Amino acid sequence: MIKAGIIGGAGYTGGELIRLLVNHPEVEIAFVNSGSNAGNFLYDVHTDLLGDTEMKFTSEVDEDVDVLFLCVAHGDAKKFLDEHPVPSATRIIDLSQDFRLEGTSPAGTCFIYGLPEKNRKEIQAAKQIANPGCFATCLQLGILPLAAHGLLKDDVHVTATTGSTGAGQKPTATTHFSWRNDNLSVYKAFEHQHMSEISQSVMQLQPSYGYQVNFVPYRGDFARGIIASIYTKFYGSIEEAVALYQSYYEDAAFTHVSTKNVDLKQVVNTNKCLLYLEKHGQYLMVVSIIDNLLKGASGQAVQNMNIMFGLDERTGLKLKPVAF
Repeated sequence: MIKAGIIGGAGYTGGELIRLLVNHPEVEIAFVNSGSNAGNFLYDVHTDLLGDTEMKFTSEVDEDVDVLFLCVAHGDAKKFLDEHPVPSATRIIDLSQDFRLEGTSPAGTCFIYGLPEKNRKEIQAAKQIANPGCFATCLQLGILPLAAHGLLKDDVHVTATTGSTGAGQKPTATTHFSWRNDNLSVYKAFEHQHMSEISQSVMQLQPSYGYQVNFVPYRGDFARGIIASIYTKFYGSIEEAVALYQSYYEDAAFTHVSTKNVDLKQVVNTNKCLLYLEKHGQYLMVVSIIDNLLKGASGQAVQNMNIMFGLDERTGLKLKPVAF
């Protein structure tokens, strides 16, 4: 059995990770750390876990684990590793943005960018994984096949809407129900923090790319999920584009190309990314959808763990969407 520890288990990503690992056939959760909830049952915070586990949060850190998940705020992963040296045999999967960019790994580590559809071989051999951001996952899966074949020939334009859980569990002025419900707003237009990792992946696959990825994010009035519409110039036919995407994701466990238009309910509560393509004149439009807490965070973290430990990457992730 894989012994797993979780740092920062009280937030949304921590809760999703517990739900996945408590039912994972190859994993034993050794501890769940939360300084503010130490001594409380996990189900005191994540109430749906009542009946699934009698574990309590702890303020301690047990170094005797096979894999350590860091479900902490951006900036806190680096602080944690500075204060808690992790044994070299322990694998680390960080869900913050601290180590996603080249050159940001702490001394003695080498964090691999954990997008399986791009870096599966590197993930297999990795000791440390930087789990991608939710928007970054959704957008990259929509454009990587083009970049991998050198077919990005113009600016890429993206509009994407995310659910309120993407902002984290702590209530803010733009996440509480009375503001978010029946509402829609743009934020961080052209400046979203995930743009750096998206640009990094594009340039790694297509170093000659000299245009811009223009991204306008929206806050949606729903809890979870991301839907992105992406368009750029493409000089082939729609049939060629579909064949290109199907070939690129032929061996992908969770990313699939749909021949029908897609909607969020198809992926919420799953680790899937679904893509749908249309051609409009000289432009190819790609619709990409994921669950921001699963494929965009904790589900992808478990997928990465499975790959690192030589398991079928679907293990513990055969989840069903809520159809109605």
